[in-house]
Amino acid sequence: MAVLITGGAGYIGSHTCIELLNVGYEIIVVDNFSNSKPEALKRVSELTRKYFKTYCLDLQNREGLEKIFTDNKIEAVIHLAGLKAVGESVHFPLKYYENNINSTVTLCEVMKKFEVKNLVFSSSATVYGATETVPISENTPLGATNPYGRTKQMIEGILEDLYESDHNWSIALLRYFNPVGAHVSGRIGEDPSGVPNNLMPYISQVAVGKLETLKVFGDNYSTVDGTGVRDYIHVVDLAKGHVKALEKMLISKGVESYNLGTGQGYSVLEVIAAFEKASGKTISYSIVERRPGDVGICYADASKAKKELGWVTCKGLDEMCQDSWRWQQNNPHGYNVETKLLIRS
Repeated sequence: MAVLITGGAGYIGSHTCIELLNVGYEIIVVDNFSNSKPEALKRVSELTRKYFKTYCLDLQNREGLEKIFTDNKIEAVIHLAGLKAVGESVHFPLKYYENNINSTVTLCEVMKKFEVKNLVFSSSATVYGATETVPISENTPLGATNPYGRTKQMIEGILEDLYESDHNWSIALLRYFNPVGAHVSGRIGEDPSGVPNNLMPYISQVAVGKLETLKVFGDNYSTVDGTGVRDYIHVVDLAKGHVKALEKMLISKGVESYNLGTGQGYSVLEVIAAFEKASGKTISYSIVERRPGDVGICYADASKAKKELGWVTCKGLDEMCQDSWRWQQNNPHGYNVETKLLIRS
């Protein structure tokens, strides 16, 4: 029996593949490679010394998805596929609603047809919106403020309705905070298309010389140094959270949401200082006006995941920066290589 991973070639997906393979799961990857590269999966196979099937497929292709379920004995699904850039979602909302929601509905319909009812869903802390109350628990009211976050919130509602219609489903909603870092090998990491939207890859590209300077949005928040504070979580810790969630889903029924964060916040300037220490580089930055909708402080209450999943984070900010820098140094242009990988379509 195998675990199907949608979006398995992406940043979080590739690290999750490694962790699943390392503890003995058989995996099958489905990815349309719209914002990921086959090279990531090649490296996953090299690092784990394990082979797995990979399909190039858009999840809205029902016929193709049904064939994958017909040809393989699938026990559970980890659903990571989806468009994920907040800024882009504001400019192209219909693209995000169509892709993220339709693909999830199609996936669930196919899962239902083949009696596969164990699902781990990649959600986001963006479902909470602009809340000033910290730490943020799973009971914090939801209120996404952008199309990307709203697709995640809507999908959570769809999956809750699905369980209410059939109590044989077992569903985990994983609300990520701010994933950063890379695999310790320096072979797997974050490879954003174009200018990075997130802080750590932007800092990394400034350090390596790809970008000139970092814009820090606001220095007058009520924080330790005036800059925004966020909960940064190492992507390997996050990937291990998926393994723990999967283990619980396989032995239980219901739908539960879990925050995956460290429970500790770091300011932008603290992250810059830690990265300078890790890289030995000076990070050029300038202070600019706040972005509309940004809050000063945001970090998780992750006690539910600790209690119910037995999951805790192990890697701190220094290690996040060291691993990010190792990845960036070793791959200044990301996965910019031609890859020959056996991909089914």
